[in-house]
Amino acid sequence: MLTTSLPSSAVWDAADAAKPFAVLDDAAPPLHYHQTAGLRTLLTPGMLAVGDALADAYAQGRFVCVLGDAGVGKTFAVHTAARRLGELLLLPLYLRAQPTPADLRACLYKALKLRGEPPADPGAADAWIRRALALKPHIVVVEDAHRLSASSFEYLRFLHDDTPGGPCVVLIAETHGERRLRAQRMLATRTAGWPYIWPLTRDQVPKAVAALHPVWQSVAPDDLKALDARIADGALRRWAVLTVHTQRALAATGASKPDGGMLEAVADRVDGGRRP
Repeated sequence: MLTTSLPSSAVWDAADAAKPFAVLDDAAPPLHYHQTAGLRTLLTPGMLAVGDALADAYAQGRFVCVLGDAGVGKTFAVHTAARRLGELLLLPLYLRAQPTPADLRACLYKALKLRGEPPADPGAADAWIRRALALKPHIVVVEDAHRLSASSFEYLRFLHDDTPGGPCVVLIAETHGERRLRAQRMLATRTAGWPYIWPLTRDQVPKAVAALHPVWQSVAPDDLKALDARIADGALRRWAVLTVHTQRALAATGASKPDGGMLEAVADRVDGGRRP
């Protein structure tokens, strides 16, 4: 039986975790959806909670359910923490809407890089999948888990219980999907944690976004709060979008830092010119 021995502190350095909005200094580039020079990885409270819960779930071969609103960084946190545990461990499943067990089986077969096409016989395909999962620990990541059918949850339970030592399964769901996940009785005894990623509060925004990218360090805190109220509402993914557009505006105008007019133009571009 495969086992792991991994304390939760193995994910984040204790010194970094003690600082509010510390910048994660990894050798690998940050995993931001929008790749732009200078964007950093912040150790937000949600990131820290996800990393600790994932380390516990991985060590025990259990489930972890990551919850939060759209754009707060759920997937980013899971992938960043998993990469620090070992990049080759991660098995993200890219599923269509309302996936069936057959979809899960096909995605797992492909993610595990098994030879050829999945066998037509589901039992044979599952045997190959379980064998591959048993060879070494894995972290299986399922997005929009609240959209899974009851039979898909049952398939994940089957794989988990019939594979020695795991695998660790991460279910990512939006806030409104928490009730559906909580209703799955099989998760009650198999889940190591339910970390929640909250949006940044308005007062947290100036410190956080100044650490996210140097372009915001010259902008007054009240202007950052106003921009957050109009566009981002505490979601770091939206701040990444704002950063990309602000960088482009600076490059186009030759300005060294954004002023009020530039920020207003960027906001208009991002939200289509709508006003609160």
